[in-house]
Amino acid sequence: MATHSLEQAAAVPLVRRPSFLALWVGQGVSQLGVQLGQLALPVLAVSLLGAREADLGVLNAASMAAFLIVGLPAGAWVDRWLKRRTMIRADLVRMAAMLAVPLLAWAGVLQMWHLIAIAAVVGVATVFFDVAYQSYIPLLVDREHVADANGKLEGTAQISRLGGPALGGFLLTIVSAPALFAAEAGGYLVSALCLTRVRDDEVMPERVEGRSLAREIREGAAFVVGHPLIRRIVTTTAIANLFSSITYVLMPLVVLRDLDLGPAGFGAVLSLGSVGGVLGAIATPWLAARVGEGPLLPLGLMAGGSAVVLFPLSLAAGPGPLALGMLATGEFFMSLGVVVYNVMQVSMRQRVCPPRLLGRMNASIRCVVWGVMPIGSLVGGWLGGLIGIGPTLWVGIGGMVAACVPVAVGPFFRLRHLPDAES
Repeated sequence: MATHSLEQAAAVPLVRRPSFLALWVGQGVSQLGVQLGQLALPVLAVSLLGAREADLGVLNAASMAAFLIVGLPAGAWVDRWLKRRTMIRADLVRMAAMLAVPLLAWAGVLQMWHLIAIAAVVGVATVFFDVAYQSYIPLLVDREHVADANGKLEGTAQISRLGGPALGGFLLTIVSAPALFAAEAGGYLVSALCLTRVRDDEVMPERVEGRSLAREIREGAAFVVGHPLIRRIVTTTAIANLFSSITYVLMPLVVLRDLDLGPAGFGAVLSLGSVGGVLGAIATPWLAARVGEGPLLPLGLMAGGSAVVLFPLSLAAGPGPLALGMLATGEFFMSLGVVVYNVMQVSMRQRVCPPRLLGRMNASIRCVVWGVMPIGSLVGGWLGGLIGIGPTLWVGIGGMVAACVPVAVGPFFRLRHLPDAES
């Protein structure tokens, strides 16, 4: 088990810790690159390759399928490996995969199946990166600063989501979509280089003889199932992600095709909406002190889930500034509520879980809450082609609102402070 570095003395603010700063900068640049690539992907698929509802469903499913397929063993493997080294290797794999898109496009051979295959490769690498990343924060900073670290990292990610799509929309007026994939690859490279500058006291975990991979997976899953608060959070998050995938898989068609807002409009919607995410990350400590950590979980999710009713209503408004404003407003409040929810629930999970189980705990949760997303994407693509985009959006919204029930009817409203030690 890793021990905390001397650099992590509780009296030293995070902004004065070189290792945390290196991680912070690397993730900020990487997230900006990801936003450029995520804007370019639907533009490339819809506008250049003529993707329809089912095509987008398969594309999104391919990018998320790894969480369902390799999510559980990834957690057990990450708990056996050095987490920082795992993140570096995952970044390099994602960089190489992203570079394939502009190379294929410039060679004139890029097809839809190429995007699906590349999305699948990036998805596998992302599984390992994310499991290691969430497990690494409690090893890099002391427990009292875990929520602060998550807030800073999430705030930076939201700032990237604020500026990235707008920058991407502008760049798409002067360069082709494949060029933005090269920028995403560059972000992964910067992340890997910054991680090489991080110093910690993590050591290779001792391997216990006779412990099979299956047994280690069961141990992590048992912790998740056995913790009553985490069990409710996982149930809620899984339902919300399933139905949000049904909704969001169709949004590129709503913005680019049905409302004809173009790549710049798509970028503007994402960027304006991300203002809510930034405010959510900044306001979470303030809100938790006044509302309470427990109540903030269901309240944040309820605010975010109810805001997306503006998405199908924008279709009734038709192309123009009103629809753009409705989409941006819905994205704003959805991002604000979801970020508040995520900062609180991730911080609690990291505090209560024993360090030796962090990788398996995070992987078990990700396998469920992200594993449902490819299913939602396929259902959304199929349903959108069957009954139309508008009705499908309402199905997704209804499910997102219903997802709040497990945390709304549980003990969270009675908890001024969420637990910060293993229960």
